[in-house]
Amino acid sequence: MLQARVKLIVTGDDFGYCPRRNQGIVECFLAGAVSNVSLMVNGSAAPAAAQLARRHNIPIGLHANLSEGSPVCTALKKNSSLLNKDGFFHGKMGFRTVLAKGLLKMSEVKQELTAQVDLFRELTGHVPHHMDGHQHVHVLPEVRHVFAQVLEEYGIKYTRVPIELGLHSCAWIEPPLMDFYLGVEKDSLDTVDVFTRHGIRWADIYIGLSTMGKNMSVSNIQSAIDTAVAAFATKENSLTTQFSPQRQQGRTVTIELMVHPGYPTIPPVGGCGEGPDDFSQSWERLHELQTLMNPELQSYYKTRNIQLCAFKDL
Repeated sequence: MLQARVKLIVTGDDFGYCPRRNQGIVECFLAGAVSNVSLMVNGSAAPAAAQLARRHNIPIGLHANLSEGSPVCTALKKNSSLLNKDGFFHGKMGFRTVLAKGLLKMSEVKQELTAQVDLFRELTGHVPHHMDGHQHVHVLPEVRHVFAQVLEEYGIKYTRVPIELGLHSCAWIEPPLMDFYLGVEKDSLDTVDVFTRHGIRWADIYIGLSTMGKNMSVSNIQSAIDTAVAAFATKENSLTTQFSPQRQQGRTVTIELMVHPGYPTIPPVGGCGEGPDDFSQSWERLHELQTLMNPELQSYYKTRNIQLCAFKDL
């Protein structure tokens, strides 16, 4: 069996969404429970989040947002295909519906993504270390091509490809949510070739759908990591047997664990231009924070010799 070293990137998403999300993510980082964050530049607390990242030396990337709130590109704030009748982004499912109908202009998608990278650079002083999509919009048809172009143009090397090993056997995920996750998985599988052609990289293993919110527990995280590493090692050993024994020497497996810790948002504060959503107000944000900071999980990382790091460390 391949004895792989494991580097774990624990990414706190939605940094900048509201002060209470910022507070929770920073506490997790300082406690060694989160090792990487992704910033929503159209979040109401994005400037404060960027200052916190600078103050605490938190590795930070861009959580590109095309589905919630308002665009940051001034030219797209009116009469854009990205907006609904109320002048906001179409929403998680609305974005997918409008895209499927062929009503989204990819030139406007690129315009907004570019504006978000530029604003990120203005807020942080550097290009994102990594860039992914809020609500996984970056792996959707058509969007994936534009997203890859933007990453290549800015020299952003890393993204997220949300294909989770073992997802199909997670019986605790409710059917409507599982349907959405399986859609994300299909889109992600179709995206691999596109990102590869543009020289974009991502972690060997992704975890985060089966462990989100109320489904997060120390045992679920441990099980997801152990299962994924074992499956990956089996695959690598198969390749080693076929090609070269040298493959297994010094092999490091990289994992990204997507998390959303924080303190629940209290309206009307927060959001991305139209107030905070139910997800941000949920008790599940605090549940994730408490789970990630559980000493039992930290002990598991040490026992398994799992090293927490960020995309910029790869």
